[in-house]
Amino acid sequence: MSVRLGRRAALGVLAAPLVAGQARAQWAPTRSIRLIAPYPPGGGVDTTSRLLGAPMGQFLGQAIVVENRAGAGGSIGAAEVARSAPDGHTIMIDAMAHTVNPALLRGLTFDYATAFTPISQVVVLPQLLVVNASLPVRNLQEFVAYVKARPGQLSYGSSGNATAAHLAAALFAARAGLDIQHVPYRGGTPALADLMGGAIAFVFGTVSSSVQLAREGRIRAIAVSTAQRISSLPDVPTVAEQGFPGYELNEWNGLYAPAGLPGAVTERLHAAAVSALADGGVRQRLEALGAYPVGSSPADFARYVAEQRDAMARLVRETRIEVG
Repeated sequence: MSVRLGRRAALGVLAAPLVAGQARAQWAPTRSIRLIAPYPPGGGVDTTSRLLGAPMGQFLGQAIVVENRAGAGGSIGAAEVARSAPDGHTIMIDAMAHTVNPALLRGLTFDYATAFTPISQVVVLPQLLVVNASLPVRNLQEFVAYVKARPGQLSYGSSGNATAAHLAAALFAARAGLDIQHVPYRGGTPALADLMGGAIAFVFGTVSSSVQLAREGRIRAIAVSTAQRISSLPDVPTVAEQGFPGYELNEWNGLYAPAGLPGAVTERLHAAAVSALADGGVRQRLEALGAYPVGSSPADFARYVAEQRDAMARLVRETRIEVG
């Protein structure tokens, strides 16, 4: 499934499913709904959960209560949802780790491929390849040449091992044939701080964390991870445009319920999510975070999750990424 960026494209994705879902769905919750965010408060998934929770609850006629169940790369919260009743009263918003964890984690008590009902991809979060502003490079070709002239001497940072930032950088390094080391940080902020200080060569950072620093000239954005350019930085070309066709790796969040969810419940929850994403205030706040609303159908999202799970397994295997 292609990623459609920009306000008009996103609205095009959202409009049709909402009408169809409202026409068919008859299910209504009988009590408040638990929305599990399997990461700590304050992060991207938690923020998305809280932005969507209130308008989704209004659409459904019941309060949605966000519960943070952090730990083990999101698998603790996912396990909570996997063992919950498939009645629509427990749902989850998960990050792309949902498709990475099966290739990394051992001893899981559930199978990511069969334990959940996909409801909708809710947002895509593009990443920027940013470098220290003092480097004598203005585009990806110059940067690749700069790194290759210094084999084994440079390193790149990420917001943590096996995060979207790490995976995007590992994929790029493999595609470009770079001899460069990975330095994981406890979040994107310290990684960007070391980038500005010259300790590392590049970072894939979220738009929300990187764009202002780039505009101030403290770092330089030379590529974006999406298949298309993004509206907030239209002059920054994609990785694919700069000699790496087919490259695309973004962070994204999706909405799930336990496996076995009845079709009418799935449709109603999907309609609630699409309604929330179509709200002007929600869109503005998401876009301020560098997130683009999607609102894909349950069937499209299920296909996307399966494709991403296979792609992430290949990437983890080829780049030899491990978790400690």
